[in-house]
Amino acid sequence: MTTLGIIVGNRGFFPSKLCEQGRKSIIELLEAEGFKVVALNEKDTPYGSVETYQDAKKCAALFKKHREEIDGILVTLPNFGDERGIADTVRLSGLDVPVLVQAFPDDPGNMDIKNRRDSFCGKMSVCNNLSQYNIAYSLTRLHTVNPESASFKQDLQRFGSICRVVGGLKKARFGQVGARPAAFLTVRYSEKLLEQYGISVESIDLSEIFGRAWKLKDNDSDVVQKVDALKGYMKTAGIPAGALIKMAKFASVLDHFIEDNELDGTAIQCWTSMEEYFGIVPCAVMSMLSNSLKPSACETDITGLIGMYAMVLASGKPSAILDWNNNYGDDPNKAVVFHCSNLPQDIFGGQGLMDYQEIIAGSVGKEHTYGTIVGQIKQAAVTYCRVSTDDAYGLVRAYLGEARITDDKISTFGGYGVIQVPGFQELLHHICENGFEHHVALNPSSVADALEEALGSYLGWQVYHHIAIAEAGRPLATKR
Repeated sequence: MTTLGIIVGNRGFFPSKLCEQGRKSIIELLEAEGFKVVALNEKDTPYGSVETYQDAKKCAALFKKHREEIDGILVTLPNFGDERGIADTVRLSGLDVPVLVQAFPDDPGNMDIKNRRDSFCGKMSVCNNLSQYNIAYSLTRLHTVNPESASFKQDLQRFGSICRVVGGLKKARFGQVGARPAAFLTVRYSEKLLEQYGISVESIDLSEIFGRAWKLKDNDSDVVQKVDALKGYMKTAGIPAGALIKMAKFASVLDHFIEDNELDGTAIQCWTSMEEYFGIVPCAVMSMLSNSLKPSACETDITGLIGMYAMVLASGKPSAILDWNNNYGDDPNKAVVFHCSNLPQDIFGGQGLMDYQEIIAGSVGKEHTYGTIVGQIKQAAVTYCRVSTDDAYGLVRAYLGEARITDDKISTFGGYGVIQVPGFQELLHHICENGFEHHVALNPSSVADALEEALGSYLGWQVYHHIAIAEAGRPLATKR
């Protein structure tokens, strides 16, 4: 549950009674929308609002007391509000969380001295002061908005996503299992840059994973349970029992590594050491992890994993990692996305099947490549995201946008789907011109706006949000 600290702005020149009703309606709405609330009450300050420096100190002290719980701050303006009191509250609290500013609308037919809010104007002053204090903040889509409106409810859910992404990434812990495959320079990244943003990476060598796995017995309870879990997760007809046992042992060891290090996700050296020296592909195990909202990326792609995890935080749905892989005929706005694959079952609509990995089988033998999960990605609206570290300039970059997985049919292997991206050719130029990787994270949701604000406004990353309205295959608008 996302917890918001509430600042009710007040200014004595305007009707203070509006703060009483405004505070009540905001809190009721937040709780109805699934948020937890931390707010002053009427005994702490007049109407539980903030106007003076002393009010700001009281509210800041309350926020400090709940600092481990608070994910974001909502500033609500039932009247003009005291901009300095609001900015002081945020500064004194010491909280480094997203801030949303909302202003109540006036009723044009009820603007006498007893009822006029002037929140329209007050919001500008609040934003001005927050800017002076160097406090990042978010805005509602409408400048003034009724808390009971559908528009504000959407603003709240979007802000909740922003809070979860910012808070989650600032303390994220990822596991790199195995060394980067020698041929994949594309997945190199800077651990030091990530650490500056609170993202830690714990690494373990595949030899340790294999050694621990070989020590397990076929009839150990953990192994038996994992075999049952694999069979319950997808159809395994035709898969040798020995291969399922190896997957179960790998899964058991991996689970302990994740639990011991409190990891939020993993990136695994999936070929070819795994196949040659352990005898399976790890895809099915990775698919299960991703489906349980513990994303797992291929080829030790840690920054690809960050995109996966950010979208899990934003949407509460499993993410997949794929290649931008093939053109789709001569349609400039469509492509085939593909992996070999470890996609979560939710992405397949529950129809993924276990098979062997056809690409690697040619070099290491079919018997060593069981465990991939194959099928067509179900039709859905999706958000795509790619995160990358730019060591030369000492920054983290990302691109993101929204697209659609279509029901176009293709005949191939692995996990695959046809994606339709408005203004796709311009996006492809941006990817290539800026040296981004061929991997992209996908999530069956529409959270690009929230991601852009979380990664750009609050984490300070360089973000390209691809927005295009397609007309005759040509992009009309882009936002950089």
